Amino acid sequence: MALVELRDIRKIYHVGDQDIAALDGVSLTIDAGEFLCIIGPSGSGKSTLMHLLGCLDTPTSGSLLIDGVDVSNATDDQLSRMRNSKIGFVFQAFNLLPKLDVLHNVELPMVYAGVSAKVRRERAIAAIERVDLGHRMYNTPLQLSGGQCQRVAIARAIVNNPKIVFADEPTGNLDSKTGETILTLFRELAESGCTIVIVTHDNNIASRLPRRIEMRDGRIRVGVEAAKSQTAPLLVSHPTPQKGEEAQP
Repeated sequence: MALVELRDIRKIYHVGDQDIAALDGVSLTIDAGEFLCIIGPSGSGKSTLMHLLGCLDTPTSGSLLIDGVDVSNATDDQLSRMRNSKIGFVFQAFNLLPKLDVLHNVELPMVYAGVSAKVRRERAIAAIERVDLGHRMYNTPLQLSGGQCQRVAIARAIVNNPKIVFADEPTGNLDSKTGETILTLFRELAESGCTIVIVTHDNNIASRLPRRIEMRDGRIRVGVEAAKSQTAPLLVSHPTPQKGEEAQP
């Protein structure tokens, strides 16, 4: 069943006296439960596409349906409700609030959704345990490793039981071993029925996923490709450890 449907999507930005086509006639269908990536270099349109799919923006023209709802011309309030009820986000920089502990960071989306304190706590604990961080529930992000912070971000993304999760370069700040752990966690979420879309410029990550959407100059170049070996090692950059960062993922 189609969860996301785009038909002839265009996104035009006005820069001075010029019109820049960030997306130029993109059509795409994403089925419920898919695990896929959107890949392309800087300026290819992949980030713009993610913003539209994630209801952070609306297209200049074309139709965009998410879970059967047309959001092509949605208002900011309508987009906000869609994001809160059906969409989760995981970012490269984690975007956690440093003064809040893990539990309260994960609870945040439910605060905006108006969920009661008791239910928020129960669901947050379940999401935290799902990413194997129950022992870190009362630590702040500054007391966690990069991999642990990313797992907190994933718990926050899934706590409202979204239909689809978008991950923007989710292993970009992690070493290869930790990146493999995060990719495995996404695969497990996909196997449980959640639709996962990873946005990346890294072919090593894209080659591990069952479906690959390649962007060039605002258009889709490649639709569906067969994944390469699902057991091949994930190769990601190895950043310099931050002060106080733990070794474990």
